[in-house]
Amino acid sequence: MRFMMLVIPKGYEKAGADFAPPAELVAKMTKYNESLTKAGVLLGLDGLHPPVKAARVSFSGGKTKVTDGPFTEAKEVLGGYWMIQVKSRAEAIEWAKRAPMQDGDLIEVRQVQEISDFPPDVQKAAGR
Repeated sequence: MRFMMLVIPKGYEKAGADFAPPAELVAKMTKYNESLTKAGVLLGLDGLHPPVKAARVSFSGGKTKVTDGPFTEAKEVLGGYWMIQVKSRAEAIEWAKRAPMQDGDLIEVRQVQEISDFPPDVQKAAGR
């Protein structure tokens, strides 16, 4: 089972374009990432620049609209992710609980949809 562990850092929606995480946190995160690798569960990971450097493309009535960040309505924004492959939701949650996060941060654990999760008509529409 694949899971994404989505990092939602407290206050990241207000981070400036020059944001850099504290060196001490990066050192702890590197050790954590190494533990995921050694356990053989890590498929991928990345940190994301803050929303001030982002753009949102919205769709309505067949038209698109681009809005540059920062986004005033944003309360929680994605700061990064890990993609892991584990045997269960409980195991994914245990890995998330070990992450070296700062006070007020949040990790959302979400299972990745597999084509086999869908009914036959959806699988057929996807070419399976």
